[in-house]
Amino acid sequence: MTVLIWGAGAIGGILGAYLARAGHDVHMVDIVAEHVEAMRIEGLRIEGPVEEFTQVLPALTPEEVTGTYDRIILAVKAHHTEAALEQLLPHLAAGGHVVSAQNGLNERVIAARIGAENTVGCFVNYGADWLEPGRILYGNRAAVAIGELDGRITDRAREIHALFSIVEPDAVLTDNIWGYLWGKMGYGALLFCTALTPDSMSDAMARPEHRAVYEALGHEVMSLAAAEGVSPLGFNGFDPEAFRTRDAAGMTQAMDRMIAHNRKTAKTHSGIWRDLAVRRRKTEVDAQMGIMVVIAARHGMEVPVVARLVELIHDIEDGRRAQSAELVDLLVPLCA
Repeated sequence: MTVLIWGAGAIGGILGAYLARAGHDVHMVDIVAEHVEAMRIEGLRIEGPVEEFTQVLPALTPEEVTGTYDRIILAVKAHHTEAALEQLLPHLAAGGHVVSAQNGLNERVIAARIGAENTVGCFVNYGADWLEPGRILYGNRAAVAIGELDGRITDRAREIHALFSIVEPDAVLTDNIWGYLWGKMGYGALLFCTALTPDSMSDAMARPEHRAVYEALGHEVMSLAAAEGVSPLGFNGFDPEAFRTRDAAGMTQAMDRMIAHNRKTAKTHSGIWRDLAVRRRKTEVDAQMGIMVVIAARHGMEVPVVARLVELIHDIEDGRRAQSAELVDLLVPLCA
């Protein structure tokens, strides 16, 4: 089966290069014409401490795609999901499926459009950065999980799990993909907070004067998961239950583990930080953290720290504020 990967950035680029090198028929799609040309002529260069190699890949811009595909892996930024769906759906074969290899709860958006039966959940936490056309940094290995939205273990889930296991041998085939996705929403809230500053992820989370902010963010998001009836799963140091219950000792241990995990990666800053500081573009904040505010309102709950975090990210995006550790100071009073 030919695999169409829609979005050849950090996540999709790593996946495509590894699958093609393993002999799979992979076609890449990306909106950056220079990146597409580099992939199909000189090859996609994977760099960093995990492994380094160059892989030539069939690559197209969205306008060049023809035909239909049974399996499309969607790997665009969360806030581009709906626009990407508009472009890719004419190329999804009848009875085909879309795998959401993205950050956020985009499976909800995809399933609402094409049906849950045609949507497969995917959780990816390996560290990668798009550096420039034809170059991607693979900073560290980390947790990966695949699962059907209804928790069934199906043949197609096994096949997709086998594909992702080429990149991450310890990838998990799970009956609780929502647990992984919500776990990453909590972890992601912390990463958005680190992006308020110029510090690395580890250095930002290690500031003792800001520890209460990270604990409050984790607590607010994990409380929403509980309200949604989801049992979040931990990974790479993050402990959902400790944050939900505000277990002081558990949160301290989790923060220490997350700091240690992120000190071992060549990807020192989050993708959110890179969007703000390097690429100077809109982040995924509305599609990831903004949706938390919406979900909270639906449950009659408040998430004041998350809501203010969203506002501060918008301020940086729009040029009203510069990245600074002092921005995290503004969140501290909300944590009392």
